[in-house]
Amino acid sequence: MISPVLIVSFIVVYFLFLLFIGWYTSRNSTANSYFMGNKQSPWYLVAFGMIGDSLSGVTFISVPGTVGTNHFSYLQLVFGYFVGYFIISHVLLPIYYRLNLTSVYEYLLQRFGKVTQKTGSVFFIVSRLVGAAGRLFLAASVIQFFVFDQFTTVKVPFALSVSVILLLMLLYTYRGGIKTLVYTDTFQSLFLVLGVVLSIVAIISKMDISFGTAMSNIYTSDYSETFFFDFKKTNFVLKEFIGGVFIAVAMTGLDQNMMQKNLTCKSLKEAQKNIFWFSIVMMIVTFCFLSLGALLFQYYDYAGLTLPTNAETGKVITDKVFPNLALNHLGVFAGLVFIIGLTAATFSSADSVLTTLTTSAYIDILELEDNKKLSDLKKKQYRTAIHVGFAVLLWIIIIGFDLMNKTAIISTILMLAGYTYGPLLALFAAGLFTKLNFKDKWVPLACVMGPLVCYYVKESTLNYPTGYQIGNELILVNGIITFACLMLFRKKAAI
Repeated sequence: MISPVLIVSFIVVYFLFLLFIGWYTSRNSTANSYFMGNKQSPWYLVAFGMIGDSLSGVTFISVPGTVGTNHFSYLQLVFGYFVGYFIISHVLLPIYYRLNLTSVYEYLLQRFGKVTQKTGSVFFIVSRLVGAAGRLFLAASVIQFFVFDQFTTVKVPFALSVSVILLLMLLYTYRGGIKTLVYTDTFQSLFLVLGVVLSIVAIISKMDISFGTAMSNIYTSDYSETFFFDFKKTNFVLKEFIGGVFIAVAMTGLDQNMMQKNLTCKSLKEAQKNIFWFSIVMMIVTFCFLSLGALLFQYYDYAGLTLPTNAETGKVITDKVFPNLALNHLGVFAGLVFIIGLTAATFSSADSVLTTLTTSAYIDILELEDNKKLSDLKKKQYRTAIHVGFAVLLWIIIIGFDLMNKTAIISTILMLAGYTYGPLLALFAAGLFTKLNFKDKWVPLACVMGPLVCYYVKESTLNYPTGYQIGNELILVNGIITFACLMLFRKKAAI
């Protein structure tokens, strides 16, 4: 076991770098730099920084751990992502840039009305708030267990460690906003990728084999199985691919958190270049994650180690496979690499949430940006208050998860958060590809009905005689059902 003092010292140094970047980039900050980075963000920094946005601390832990049961099937989803990113680049970004949007939900205002804009924003805020809290809780729990709980002379409460985490986020984001995040996320994406690559190097070194032999062992093993063809199962290749396409479109292209930095590029051409190279790098990084997963299980066999299992069910706890090996069996170097990689993955996906939640609430919900009665100073005070307020909300939700003391609840909550993207998919599809109009005041009801019906349909399929199970195509099903609900409130065409 690595000394917790050493780990904490390493994390402190890491955050000092983040705080320096935050201070340097937030000098002379304005509302324009907070929301839009002065439209001067280098596309290559945005592209690389989006890796950290897309891969949370949960991904850093879970994707390698699930290779033991799911093999390389995750790639089926990522191939779909690639097509989804192409759609974002050539359909959504041109519209966002032509309309000169700050919040992507301003499109819904122009197309349908104010209530629809607020509906889209609320669905985004709820999803991201709960999702970010859940991801932070899981990652913070790992750090708490393997680091702070190991102190023998002083007890560090979980509530305190989470408070420190959120406070640090606030310190380097509340002033500079998106301008700062372009640089801090690039820095953190670098450490995330290094965490994966150096973990691979550490395991190969411990196994005393060459890199070529290690790769050969992976790709000749059952772990490298990628495509699955049982259409009843959730991992059927077509379900995963289609799900990947629409997950990318909805959870990246229609998500303020993922798109705000794209809108800070100097031009549409640079934003499209950013999305293209991001999709390439995303494929490579995912491939590294899966290769690491295969190596983890091969090392357990090689060293004769027992996989972490649930005492009651006897099943492998996949989320502990990577942390257990890195922190308890691979030595100081591998342990520090894991902690920094986990820290980078956790904070790069969570820190931007505070800024983008603030943007959506400030512009879409409270309409403060266009309020002529407020001075610039007053607007800045409101913006800061909203930013801090969302940090407090995150803290409350995380502590609530901890008090429930049931990690399984988090998976359910994250799954439910995913239902919120169906309405966004339906609203944008109706706006972009049809001439339909809806009764603005009834749109919220349709957007609530859709996910509820979708949930009922998904649960019902579990009992179908055919054994068909809805997988990642759920987001498309959700969107179709929500679209059907919206049709109930369609405006009659003028004669």
